[in-house]
Amino acid sequence: MDLGLKGKRALITGASKGIGRAVATVLAAEGCDLHLVARSAELLAAAATELEATCACAVRWSALDLADSANLDTLCAAAGDIDILVNNAGAIPAGTLDMVDEATWRAAWDLKVFGYINLTRRVYAAMRGRGGVIVNVIGAGGERVSAGYLAGAGGNAALMGVTRALGGVSLRDGIRVVGINPGLIETERLVTMQRTHASRVLGDAERWREMLDPDFPPGQPAHIADMVAFLASPRSGNTTGTIITIDGGMCAR
Repeated sequence: MDLGLKGKRALITGASKGIGRAVATVLAAEGCDLHLVARSAELLAAAATELEATCACAVRWSALDLADSANLDTLCAAAGDIDILVNNAGAIPAGTLDMVDEATWRAAWDLKVFGYINLTRRVYAAMRGRGGVIVNVIGAGGERVSAGYLAGAGGNAALMGVTRALGGVSLRDGIRVVGINPGLIETERLVTMQRTHASRVLGDAERWREMLDPDFPPGQPAHIADMVAFLASPRSGNTTGTIITIDGGMCAR
């Protein structure tokens, strides 16, 4: 299926690994030119080299901490006019109210919650009138809330609300705003967490897969990346102000 994305310019945050890296691969395969953002220059350079070697696209990158609002102006100047923004940077730590202190909570929200909002503010203003798509990769923790993931529950729920509210009116500016809520996805972060859990419970980090429910295995980054590409494409041209949940049915159980 041709998604009609050839020649589009996409800015992807959190693009050096995991879901962001998978999104970059899919959009490059669809013919998009890319601007990748993450904190690791080494990982971004490697990703850009690999993508340019396998796809007929241009790949630029910026190694920046998006928790610092000043860096967002630098990024927007470097990226220029873009057609697709994929907000994906940030991981909010698990923990109860007593476990996550204020400094940790604020740092996590500065990167993910305010990072998404502040970059969206800048990109939306630039897209107004000429059109574009903003895809927020959020997280099912804001949909199926848990006191054991309190900072994530609040942060993700906030981003869900922002996505729905903005996307509900954005078509008047020629812009679509949509979100995706991934559940458990087999990324480096998930594996690290599961290894820690297995080491604590089973005494052997290598047995981390035993800590997963065999009936409901985690998804793959490509499951999210393929949906990002579809939502960003003209084939999804009447989709805005909504959240797609991809979690193996977790939120329905």
